[in-house]
Amino acid sequence: MELAQSHSTLSNGAGTLPRQGRGRAWISGGTATRDPRAEIEIIREVEQELGMRTTAERLADRVATFQPRHRDERVTRAMNVVLALVALVIAAPVMLVVGILVKLTSPGPVFYTQERVGQDRRRGRAAPPGERRDHDLGGRLFTIYKFRSMRVDAELDGAVWAMKNDPRVTPIGRALRALRLDELPQLFNVLKGEMNIVGPRPERPCIFGDLRQEIREYPLRQLAKPGITGWAQVNHTYDTCVDDVRTKVKYDLEYLQQQGAWTDIKIMAMTVPVMLFRKSGW
Repeated sequence: MELAQSHSTLSNGAGTLPRQGRGRAWISGGTATRDPRAEIEIIREVEQELGMRTTAERLADRVATFQPRHRDERVTRAMNVVLALVALVIAAPVMLVVGILVKLTSPGPVFYTQERVGQDRRRGRAAPPGERRDHDLGGRLFTIYKFRSMRVDAELDGAVWAMKNDPRVTPIGRALRALRLDELPQLFNVLKGEMNIVGPRPERPCIFGDLRQEIREYPLRQLAKPGITGWAQVNHTYDTCVDDVRTKVKYDLEYLQQQGAWTDIKIMAMTVPVMLFRKSGW
């Protein structure tokens, strides 16, 4: 029995046919037959290669062509300013009490500020003359405001993932985070035009840079202004790993494709049980 490699000339009983392939043919007595084990192996390899390539191509196409649902920016801005002002008036007594409790229960400032990545308005347009684009940070940077819920030395060794029963969280901070009251100062970010009440949560530049390397769709979240609450926040807990972020990115992109006044109102209403009953919070 002789082993013949690819590009064999196989007998079909009526003549010869050129046969190409990566597999092997077993020739016995002038008649060639394909080895079924080799055929199966070839099929599996081709399907795997094509499948991997197709998935990558689909993902690349989605990132390149993704567009959020259009909404009138002036109407959105007016709605957010009005709601933020009303919320500040209603929440003022609560914010005063929270500020006093934070100051009395742990050393350090009442408010916590941090640089975050905001909306990316450059995607899909040419850079105006003189605009610097040496470093793509993913969006416009801004300073976010929060009630301090952790010790002042919580990140001396750098940023780390949040965790359940995080020892860095102060006693009052644990309650604030569970009820999402630590986010109330971000109403001032809304008034400044840096955030909306509803939208994807903003991230720090250093973490943003890492996450967009891990999750290809991650920068698409920046096509809308970041928000105090969002579709991802009412459906998921705090991030503890990259897989949590991947899940939230899916929710964020769903929001971008359905964004509008009615969608925002629905998410705001869904935020109430998150705050009152600690749903999706720690």
